[in-house]
Amino acid sequence: MRKNATDGATVWPLVDGRAVVRTMLAMPPESPATRTMGALALVLYATLAAAEPALQGLARSTVGEGQGVYAVAGDGTILVAQAADHAVHPASVTKIATSLALLARLGPTHRFETRLRGAGPLRAGRLAGDLVVEGGGDPFLVDESALLLLRRLHTRGLRVVEGRLVVRGPLLFDWQPDPGGRRFGAVLAGKAGGEARALVTDLDGTSEGLRETALVFLGRRSKSGPGRALAALHSPPLLHVVKALNCYSNNVFHFAADAVGGAAAVQENARAHVPEAMRDEIVIDNGAGAGETNRMSPRAAVALLGALMDELARHGNDLTAALPVSGIDHGTLEDRVTERPGIVVGKTGTFGSVGASALAGALRTRRFGVVRFAVLHHGVPVPDARARQDAFVRALIAVTDAEPWPYSAATRPVYSEATAD
Repeated sequence: MRKNATDGATVWPLVDGRAVVRTMLAMPPESPATRTMGALALVLYATLAAAEPALQGLARSTVGEGQGVYAVAGDGTILVAQAADHAVHPASVTKIATSLALLARLGPTHRFETRLRGAGPLRAGRLAGDLVVEGGGDPFLVDESALLLLRRLHTRGLRVVEGRLVVRGPLLFDWQPDPGGRRFGAVLAGKAGGEARALVTDLDGTSEGLRETALVFLGRRSKSGPGRALAALHSPPLLHVVKALNCYSNNVFHFAADAVGGAAAVQENARAHVPEAMRDEIVIDNGAGAGETNRMSPRAAVALLGALMDELARHGNDLTAALPVSGIDHGTLEDRVTERPGIVVGKTGTFGSVGASALAGALRTRRFGVVRFAVLHHGVPVPDARARQDAFVRALIAVTDAEPWPYSAATRPVYSEATAD
């Protein structure tokens, strides 16, 4: 047992040396099992003598010498620490920090709002003026959402807009900024979104097609005053949005971060949630992890996972509510460690052009409680890095006696939780 010089955490080996000796004494002196246990005892002795965590050798052999690995038990005991304080590009593991900032600042039930207003009177199905979109930075405003708004406008009797579509405020649409409303307006005009219309129809049984509800924009110049409220869209709850975006590692996270002050605020929040010694090991210039200058150390990634766990627990949730679950959720963890569905909850990261590949997550174990880990590869080809990460995780699963998380995937798409009024 020893204390880590940097953060004071305890480092214990995973193997009980006394148990090894007792087992050896009960075995025939020349049996193969005795020789095996003797070898284990030598490994144990060498590990203790070197005063390093017990899985250190495993990290070197599976992840690679000099590559960043860190894992802690539920009580803070360090299980693995290799290049743990070396900050490298974390790729989309950055999204753990952005998820934490969004949930901590806005709360899990927060809903983004997008409002539509008419800049003129509405008579006989015609709006005498512009249709104004008041954007609220909703990162989950997609074709299906636009169709919900379109249906609401149809119910209000709107058929023709004599003016134009005018955008005020931050408008994101289909995962990208849409400052002029070009792509959003195309759905309202029936020029896009046909596939989404079929999905929405299947969900609620509506019979109107896209053509029947589409608006006609005449494009005449007119005054754009404050106007009258016509419709409002309320996004799905933030927690469900965060979960869906993390499952597919959607880079709209960078723009979503603007709701709490942008990447700088995400970095500030992340640093505030880790021990002082780790704060300089977090650099976030892009909230999705797409920027080339982002940096994070393995131990900082693990600390942020713990902070996210605590934030979720404050509202009765665990990590499965915000991050993908291996072998169950569609997306980046769907095909990882598939022989044990539900065994890992975590976040992948891939940015091949800067040599970054990462996996940070948590195991629910019988021996050590919730074990949090991070493997941050740099300068290793992505397929090789993923294979090494999975090998390490499989070994960690075996040593810690991990069991699947109690989790079932949602049966309805997240966009169906949006409401329009």
